[in-house]
Amino acid sequence: MSRFAASAGIIWCAMSLASCARNSGADATPAVTEVPTVAVVQAARADLATDLILTAEFTPFQEIDVMAKVSGYIKDIKVDIGDRVREGQLLATLEIPEMQDDLTRAAAAIDEANADLAAARDELQRAQSTHDMAHLSYSRVLDVSKKEPGLVPQQEVDEAHSRDLVAEAQVSGAKSRITVSEQRIRVSQAEQARVKTLFQYATISAPFAGVVTKRYANSGSLIQAGTASQSQAMPVVRLSENGLLRLALPVPESAVPLIHLGERVDVRVSALHRSFPGRVARFSDKVDESTRTMKTEVDVPNPTLVLVPGMYAEVDLVTEEHKHVLTVPVEAVDGAGSAARVFTVQPSGAIQIIPVALGIETARQIEIRSGDLKDGDDVVVGSRSGLKDGNRVRAKVIRLASDATPRP
Repeated sequence: MSRFAASAGIIWCAMSLASCARNSGADATPAVTEVPTVAVVQAARADLATDLILTAEFTPFQEIDVMAKVSGYIKDIKVDIGDRVREGQLLATLEIPEMQDDLTRAAAAIDEANADLAAARDELQRAQSTHDMAHLSYSRVLDVSKKEPGLVPQQEVDEAHSRDLVAEAQVSGAKSRITVSEQRIRVSQAEQARVKTLFQYATISAPFAGVVTKRYANSGSLIQAGTASQSQAMPVVRLSENGLLRLALPVPESAVPLIHLGERVDVRVSALHRSFPGRVARFSDKVDESTRTMKTEVDVPNPTLVLVPGMYAEVDLVTEEHKHVLTVPVEAVDGAGSAARVFTVQPSGAIQIIPVALGIETARQIEIRSGDLKDGDDVVVGSRSGLKDGNRVRAKVIRLASDATPRP
């Protein structure tokens, strides 16, 4: 029993020595440090732009209720809801019998004035003849009286002179009646032209090309003259110009200085799953005090009338744009403002931390305005935890989605 215990002790000691020997050999092997792998992308030049997404509702470029200038009954209406009309196209015709009587009366007045003028001219001719005879008689009597004093009584001379003056006055009166007759003709012609002008309003035409969106009257309806802004007269139809639509956008105060007339915009209509080109056409140039926004209108051409007033649309307004600038992904920037920096991987595999100044920022890209970063440098976009200047790393180039336009 004691021999067995002694043998067991010897074996245990041998195993312990062997274990110590193996551990000593392992400790003697030098440790190998693994170089970490980091994800990088290359800094590149591109076009960057910041935008502002605003929602608005399409409205017609212009829309009016077509009124009648004169009162009358609808004799015939040519259009209905949904009809497309051209500028000047006939919409409806009014029946106004009393206006035809006014035209007849005006024509009769002109004829009467012409007859009076003819009579006045005849009277002038008779008065002129009478004056010529009276003046010739007076001239003869006066001539004899001068050559043969006392031969012709002075009373006869005076009577001849009086007859001459009366005849001359009759000529002047006839001329005045001619002037009066001519003036009556002009007045009658003006009245006839006025009635004809009003009679033209019996035909109601489209003031511009558009779509009939509402019909108020039918054949036989009595239409009152819509000559006053506060009139309760019933319109004939409502006409909407839909070939060009407006979008009234409430632009925030911060973006007001960045709005420019003529700027092209992208208009997205979710109901149609399409985009349409638009243009900033006008703005109020005044910020509303209650909303702190400025009303800005975008014109959207709609030649096929696929867009309908009342549809909602999203407008992508480009507020700032920089061309051919150095950019990196947003993930590559550490910090913000004056403390911003990027981690680059040098060709030797060493990390270099570069302070940078930032420019405009989009959803995925950011502009590098200044710093030692160059086009084509590898910048770290993965985790930068534990990385310091001079650390050795293995760079793995990856591809990230970009919203910038690359430049060669």
